[in-house]
Amino acid sequence: MRILLFTGKGGVGKTTLAAATGAALAARGRKTLVVSTDPAHSLGDAFGRPLGAEPSEVDTLLSGVQIDSRTLVDATWDRLRAELQAALAGAGLDTLDAEELTVLPGVDELLALTEVRRLAEDGPWETVVVDCGPTAETLRLLALPEAVSGYLTRVFGRRVTEPVRRLGAHLDGLRALLTEPSVTTVRLVLTPERVVVAEARRTLSSLALRGIAVDGLIANRLMPVPGIWRGGAASWLRTRREQQDAVLAELTAAGVAPLVRVEHRAVEPVGLPALLEIAGELYHGGDPLAGDGRPVTPLLRVRPAPDGYTLRVTIPLARDTEVDLARVDDDLAITVDGFRRLIALPESLRPCRITGAESDADGLVVHLAGNRGRG
Repeated sequence: MRILLFTGKGGVGKTTLAAATGAALAARGRKTLVVSTDPAHSLGDAFGRPLGAEPSEVDTLLSGVQIDSRTLVDATWDRLRAELQAALAGAGLDTLDAEELTVLPGVDELLALTEVRRLAEDGPWETVVVDCGPTAETLRLLALPEAVSGYLTRVFGRRVTEPVRRLGAHLDGLRALLTEPSVTTVRLVLTPERVVVAEARRTLSSLALRGIAVDGLIANRLMPVPGIWRGGAASWLRTRREQQDAVLAELTAAGVAPLVRVEHRAVEPVGLPALLEIAGELYHGGDPLAGDGRPVTPLLRVRPAPDGYTLRVTIPLARDTEVDLARVDDDLAITVDGFRRLIALPESLRPCRITGAESDADGLVVHLAGNRGRG
């Protein structure tokens, strides 16, 4: 089983690329399900056919489904919430407190993620391609298993009842599914604009901090190559493409790779023939699942420390490697033997300052001082 999560800033074309990838996988003989967790639900539009809350066949070996989080809440959450209220009351809290504490934020996203796991594990599909919501919603969704697990630990401590134990085991299963790179990886879609690229770099760091592997970046909607431009608009198109190439060059110079480029279409790609054409540009006839398994960004881990945080950056360092660290605006600049790499710091670490660092067999450990209550 493989799970591919497609995300990106709203409007970058992630739904189309997720649908194209699903179509390509099915064309290569893999039984594939494409799932939409995006509340906007445009996956059916991309395939050119209606989709519902249950998987339906789009083509041979290809199915699609649009998860209805509201229905999941109605069907599942009321029962679970009642169990938690009973568990909290048994732990010594009165009924009002129990009701307040079980109104968990993000329950829609948590149940959507649960449904993705159910479909992946119980269905006949070899690959599940997920069209996630915009980046901020996706990060919240992927952070929920750990966040809710921490919430339960703070509320219950060691007073674990059976409903809480079951929920904890479920959350651990979700977290294990997301952080196993041989099973789940993210494809991050962006358009070649500085604002979008800046958000994409922050997303890469945020995903890496959670141990979620990103196995590819896709730069979508590039202006066509100069050779086909004719007429009075040629100068404008040439200038626009040059700006796009400059933005992507900056991204590559920051050490973010691999980067796949997809050109803009004059006609909106709808239906399997158009999607397979895009897949050809994406994967050049190769396997959409192929790759060497290495993440796009260094694997990051953050741990609390008495005066702030420690940030581990898993990068190979020889014994005589020269390393220099600096803050550049909201980035951590790591220079290794003259090669500098910028890592966009998540919002929670931006107020911090570097106080020291050391290396070991697993990479670099950076010490950051700051207010752990901020961010």
